[in-house]
Amino acid sequence: MCDVAKYSKMYKDIKNLQPEDTLQLVLESKTKDEREFFELIGNYLLQKKQKEVIEGNLF
Repeated sequence: MCDVAKYSKMYKDIKNLQPEDTLQLVLESKTKDEREFFELIGNYLLQKKQKEVIEGNLF
């Protein structure tokens, strides 16, 4: 079984990343797989922000 508390904390840490943080993670990735993973996280966070802006009519 996985440590749910560990991954829950990881999720909370990740969702608080700023765009410049994800860019730094992408640029400093050691492998292609790691870079793609951080790119996915960056895209996910961007999509969440876009959704908030659209739903809030903030554009």
